Amino acid sequence: MRQTRRVDKNVVLSSPLFAGISSGEAKALLETVPQLTLRRGKTLYREGEPGDRLYVIAEGKIKLGNRSNDRESLLAVLGPGDLFGELSLFDPGPRGATATTVDESVVYELRNEMFAKWIEQHPPMAMYLLGVLAAKLRRANESLGDMVFADVPGRLAKALLDLANRFGVPEGICVRLTHGLTQEELAQLVGATRETVNKTLADFELRGWIRREGRSLVVQDLERLGSRAR
Repeated sequence: MRQTRRVDKNVVLSSPLFAGISSGEAKALLETVPQLTLRRGKTLYREGEPGDRLYVIAEGKIKLGNRSNDRESLLAVLGPGDLFGELSLFDPGPRGATATTVDESVVYELRNEMFAKWIEQHPPMAMYLLGVLAAKLRRANESLGDMVFADVPGRLAKALLDLANRFGVPEGICVRLTHGLTQEELAQLVGATRETVNKTLADFELRGWIRREGRSLVVQDLERLGSRAR
């Protein structure tokens, strides 16, 4: 749904996309970009569709996933300040993943031709965008290594810590994480079955590391969860 909503633009302006230019120039550029408010469960694009734009998240969370041999996998969960869909700038081929909102979200939509003009006017933006792509490639390599060498509890502990670091809210010595994911989606994120993830979460809870509350949880022992993630 297209509409204008008041958001904290500083979150978007803190994105690496604008790191190479002045705040005044960044604000002027952002004013030219359409803003989309999206309900939970809205698909922005599907795997295999042609890509002609990228997005910057202002509010909410977006999940990226794909299907292979009738199996679904969750590649990443992104939040405010993150970019997605940027590969279409360099490779105009089909999308490699499906992008769907995890909760109500606000994103800025940049068509490729608009961004190409930005880069012509502000060349440093291209270097920072390459840095974003390099970081995503590094994380993808780490995830591949985890799938090969780490067990499910280790992968799940690492995923929960990553989500808590990015989306968690401190509550004393604990961190409340409203991730908005189902157990099936958590399983897809770590490459496991829902049953295995459920048993692992129950084990973490029994040990006192976490406390589950629907599609959120409270991380009660960051240190021990972190030790299990290594």
